[in-house]
Amino acid sequence: MTCRCTWWAYSNGGALALKYALDSLEDKSLRRPQQVILLSPMIGVTAFARFAGLAGLPSVFPAFARAAWLNVVPEFNPYKYNSFPVKAARQSWLLSQALQQQIVQEAQRQRLSELAPVLTFQSVMDSTVSTRAVVDSLYRYLPDNGSELVIFDINQAANLRALFRPSLYSAVNTLLPPAPRPYGTTVITNAAPDTYETVARTTLAGMRSETVTPLNIAWPQDMYSLSHVAVPFPLTDSLYGREPAEKNRYGISIGTISLRGETSTLSVGLDTLMRVTSNPFFPWMMARINHHIACSEQADIAACLRSQEAASE
Repeated sequence: MTCRCTWWAYSNGGALALKYALDSLEDKSLRRPQQVILLSPMIGVTAFARFAGLAGLPSVFPAFARAAWLNVVPEFNPYKYNSFPVKAARQSWLLSQALQQQIVQEAQRQRLSELAPVLTFQSVMDSTVSTRAVVDSLYRYLPDNGSELVIFDINQAANLRALFRPSLYSAVNTLLPPAPRPYGTTVITNAAPDTYETVARTTLAGMRSETVTPLNIAWPQDMYSLSHVAVPFPLTDSLYGREPAEKNRYGISIGTISLRGETSTLSVGLDTLMRVTSNPFFPWMMARINHHIACSEQADIAACLRSQEAASE
């Protein structure tokens, strides 16, 4: 049974939504979505998560109770916990493994042609989930059904070359397999290495050539990449945005934190405070999502998605 709906999901929710969509291929009592939209989906996680359960074993002894947590930090975010338990890491790994195995099984049964088109927005740099798993464990198995992968490159013009790992500048090129591919790809990157202005480099499914479209959006000069957290939030978000429409609405505006001082003063790690939490490309992303949703009204959704993708070039 197909429902007239489009599913949106982020991170761990992306893994759950995709697994449900795969389950619906076999279980006819489950409603199938017309489209699936994923933001920073948890298709894979780091290898450490596999053995996180072992790391937490000492916690059975009261003196080692803290071993049950990967980290314990102050809780200043009103919408999520900052501290992360070992069990959650282990469960995340188990879910990602079950999902990857199910994708392979459905591909071998040649049933992925029944799966709804998948549109994914993913930062090439992501310290929470595996960007490569999105490509190698999901998109490599998808048929030509109108699916598309959008990758946000690093800010190639960021004046931090001495601090970057050399491989970062070619991360997108090593991530994607050579064209043609059975899915469309769009890479958001700098128009040139010396400018903050950005373009969308789109390669349609089955094509080798790419089309370059100016976005009229510039990278903020102090931002060198997006992050796992940043993708789903606009710059104006009160909690996560760097330019909140209403500052401190929830008691804190995390996206505006920019501190300088001695590191030993802080009770949280600098990695927590340095991580970008909003997306300067959010308006463009929402326009792309709305175009996809509009195709849900068409009888042939895949054909509509292909035509819209071609028209956006």
